[in-house]
Amino acid sequence: MEQWRLIPLLNTSGAMQMAIDGWLLDQHRAGQMPSVLRFYTWSPVAISLGYHQRHYPDHWQSLTWQGHPLDIVRRPSGGRAVLHQGELTYAVITSGLQGDRTQVYRTLCQFLIAGMERLEIALDYGIAGRGYIHNPNCFGTATAADLVLPDGIKLIGSAQLKRGNAILQHGSIRLGPDPNLFEQVFEIPLARSPLWDISPPIPTVAAVIQALTSAAQEQFGIKLVEQPLTPSEWHDAVTQSQKWHKPTQAH
Repeated sequence: MEQWRLIPLLNTSGAMQMAIDGWLLDQHRAGQMPSVLRFYTWSPVAISLGYHQRHYPDHWQSLTWQGHPLDIVRRPSGGRAVLHQGELTYAVITSGLQGDRTQVYRTLCQFLIAGMERLEIALDYGIAGRGYIHNPNCFGTATAADLVLPDGIKLIGSAQLKRGNAILQHGSIRLGPDPNLFEQVFEIPLARSPLWDISPPIPTVAAVIQALTSAAQEQFGIKLVEQPLTPSEWHDAVTQSQKWHKPTQAH
């Protein structure tokens, strides 16, 4: 049975999280790292931009949450802006998957669907709505790369980066966003947004990780071996973190 590396939950800055994802992808592509599953949260709270997203509202640069400025970072993957607060991010780094981009998304999303089903949350693939390209909010629309609840509300938004035969897919699992912060960022009242009202009750981060970890082993036919990042791996990732700091606003 193939062994994948499971990196325990990490809570650190967006620049570091993006650097770690990029470094893991490079290491895997070079044959220095097995396939990886990891989960993480963002501290401070951050807005991540898709790699090619050059414009964002000026007021984002002055936003705060609980007295701390919001971080703005750029992801190595595509897509639109994501608010990383009240959520859990997953990342899968692997290779050798067959099919086009949509087929690869579906292959990798199977463990998300199966894992959330364990928590009595049914998910299916989204359908892109009109205006996706012009919507700065990733959770404002759902594409075939995203997972939605039966009523169409988007729960998990994912993005992908491919280098050679290696794939990084990471995504945000919405658990309990602060409605006031959401409104400040996207200037859309949460009650009118296509984002939220989960039933049954919102699961905890620990419950989601446990369910998704078990589902990944079953869906991919693998064994996950937990191994935290070593001090030398942290050092290598830190050297890459500078490029994921606040992007320059394009006008």
